[in-house]
Amino acid sequence: MAMAFLDIAQVSFSYPGRAPVVGGVDWRIGQGEFHCLLGRSGCGKTTLLKLAAGLLRPQAGRIALCGSEIAAPGPQLGFMFQAPTLLDWLTVLDNVLLPVSLQRRPGPQDEAHALALLAQLGLQAHARRHPRHLSGGQQSRVALARALVLEPPLLLLDEPFAALDAITRAELQDDLLRTCRQHGTTVLFVTHDIAEAVYLADRIAVMHGGRIVDDIAVPLPAPRSQALRHGPEFNALAARVREAMDRSGA
Repeated sequence: MAMAFLDIAQVSFSYPGRAPVVGGVDWRIGQGEFHCLLGRSGCGKTTLLKLAAGLLRPQAGRIALCGSEIAAPGPQLGFMFQAPTLLDWLTVLDNVLLPVSLQRRPGPQDEAHALALLAQLGLQAHARRHPRHLSGGQQSRVALARALVLEPPLLLLDEPFAALDAITRAELQDDLLRTCRQHGTTVLFVTHDIAEAVYLADRIAVMHGGRIVDDIAVPLPAPRSQALRHGPEFNALAARVREAMDRSGA
């Protein structure tokens, strides 16, 4: 079997005094693929994402990126949290450049790259503004640009659009798909929203009780458009995912 781009092998983790939050998870992601980790609150999906990011260490099993074990966060990983977590005293451009600033002084090429990302996300005109002057959707786009500025091969996202209204959320989903496709980024995206998972993913891992209980391929065409949501194939896939969640108690 060919080596996976991201290989999660028999990974387990528990917090002190608690039953395992993640128990014996196996999951493989190919380069350039978009996978969603789907489950209700408390199923262990955010903990698994933190393990994949190197923010937590597995107590059993192994997580490897291109064959090398992930021991800690690094430039090979981009992470986008549930909230944008922007620094309000920095401009939008400086927020995007923050990962670069933590390594070295940003140069003209770094600034040009950050501005190009902001332009792709429709925010170039806001580069010199501060986050407090932006809408929630605009702040999420800034956070996405920041996660991509170092061109990480793997992007990890923890329900980043959950707090947004439905229309803004749909726009951000399209921005994410388009931007990651342009950069060839591999994505693991955590969500509890069935329609979001079906719209975004090439594959969906349904998680319950710390385990992957189903693996569902999503053979929808790419690039995707919001019109897909109204078609029979999309609705059949959403029903298939809902059935898997109901069957597992997820």
